[in-house]
Amino acid sequence: MSAISKVARRSISTRFFLQQKRGYAASATTQPNDGIQQGVAYSHLLKRGPEDALRNPELAHISAVNGETTKMNLFQAVNDAMSIALATDENSVVFGEDVSFGGVFRATTGLAEKFGKDRVFNTPLTEQGIAGFAIGMAAVGHTAIAEIQFADYIFPAFDQLVNEAAKYRYRSGNQFNVGGLTVRAPCSAVGHGGHYHSQSPEAFFAHCPGLKIVSPRSPIQAKGLLLASIRDRNPVIFFEPKNLYRAAVEEVPVADYELPLGKAEVLKKGKDVTIVGYGAQMYTLENAVQLAEKKMPGLSCELIDLRTIMPWDVDTVVESVNKTGRLVIAHEAPKSSGMGAEISSTIMERCFLRLEAPIQRVCGWDTPFPLIFEKFYMPSMIRCFDAIKTSVNY
Repeated sequence: MSAISKVARRSISTRFFLQQKRGYAASATTQPNDGIQQGVAYSHLLKRGPEDALRNPELAHISAVNGETTKMNLFQAVNDAMSIALATDENSVVFGEDVSFGGVFRATTGLAEKFGKDRVFNTPLTEQGIAGFAIGMAAVGHTAIAEIQFADYIFPAFDQLVNEAAKYRYRSGNQFNVGGLTVRAPCSAVGHGGHYHSQSPEAFFAHCPGLKIVSPRSPIQAKGLLLASIRDRNPVIFFEPKNLYRAAVEEVPVADYELPLGKAEVLKKGKDVTIVGYGAQMYTLENAVQLAEKKMPGLSCELIDLRTIMPWDVDTVVESVNKTGRLVIAHEAPKSSGMGAEISSTIMERCFLRLEAPIQRVCGWDTPFPLIFEKFYMPSMIRCFDAIKTSVNY
């Protein structure tokens, strides 16, 4: 990368930091559509009270031991997870561009001061180097938590992650591994990022055996899934939807807890159509479900958050589609060869005789991510609603 492009990139990242300084931000659409209050600020998926936070069966063991919670947004939950990992594992380290200063999105704020700059430190501006260094540290027994400043920057590290990290255990006949490797990367649209700060590259890595891919929708999920990713004995790429860093706020358990990788969560039970997504797209799908059930009285939608993109929870989705006979999948990444295509293919193989309508995919278009046309690119509430309507009316 040229010196000019590096300077330009750092300048853009600095602007992101300046725009993200507030601790909390309400992400909401000001104009309701058919009475639907859109956006994260109005979501019923977020657990805003301690009782709601601990009602999740996956967290039942916490409430029995330590039921304390505290208000956190998503980047604070990520920070808390890394703090716990550093405190409970003396071999763990956190590194990346600007992380000792807190990072562009402030996700590593205070960690260097708390754990020392030999365990939380900055790297040069080289994603290939960050990934290679992380693989080396994991190979000799460290728990390496590496940050790629934006998911769009991860491509220089592609060879290291796909040809080294993913294959390390296999090519050594399980004599060696880099299971202690976790790569964090802020991903997806943010409203003003353009084509170099808005991409969702999960499908590139989901194609590669040996890597696990995770994307949380909320602070509670982010903390539990990140701790599980760090402690999982496989290399994990953890994609964090950056528009949720401050917009998504919940009461998060202060205790050390993990949420299961490879297990989807059914957020809303239904009988007529299965709706599947992950990450920030879950809030758009929530609104689309609300609109569909309002426009089509009696309609009952089942909403599923994959959480782990690879390996994705085939059984949960198959069970749901066998019940409903219909499937709608949505994600921000482009449609061609996206995760929606993989899910669609698998469901066709497993549920063909139970399907009542063609599977619908609502995705980003097959173009570079546009700046001024972002609202037309995104799989919006209306586009998702149209897919639900098409499926139900088939």
